[in-house]
Amino acid sequence: MIPEVDPLLAIGVTIATAATDAVYVLFTSSVIARRRIWAANWSSLWYLLSSFAVISYTSNWVYIAFAAIGSWAGAFLTMTFLHKPPGSPPGPLAPAIPNPRGE
Repeated sequence: MIPEVDPLLAIGVTIATAATDAVYVLFTSSVIARRRIWAANWSSLWYLLSSFAVISYTSNWVYIAFAAIGSWAGAFLTMTFLHKPPGSPPGPLAPAIPNPRGE
C-alpha cells in the first residue's frame, strides 16, 4: 500500500533536492577553480538544503521519488547555465578564472 502524500511537502522535497544538486554542481565547480571561500560557502549551503530533504522523506519512502526528480532537475539546469556552448559569453554561474590565493 502506498502511504499518503502531502503535496506541499512533495513540492518542498523536490525543490530542496533540486537546489541541493545545483549547489553541489557549484561547489564542485568552485573546487575545480580552486576558490576556497566559495567552495566552503557552497558546501555549507549544500548540507543545509540536503538535511531538509532527508528529514522529510525518512518518515515516508514515497518522497524519495520527489527527491530523485529534484536531484535530476537541479543538476541538469545548473549544468545548462554553468557551461555554455563554445564561443558564448559565460553565464552568471560560470566559475571565474582562479586567482593564486584560491578565492
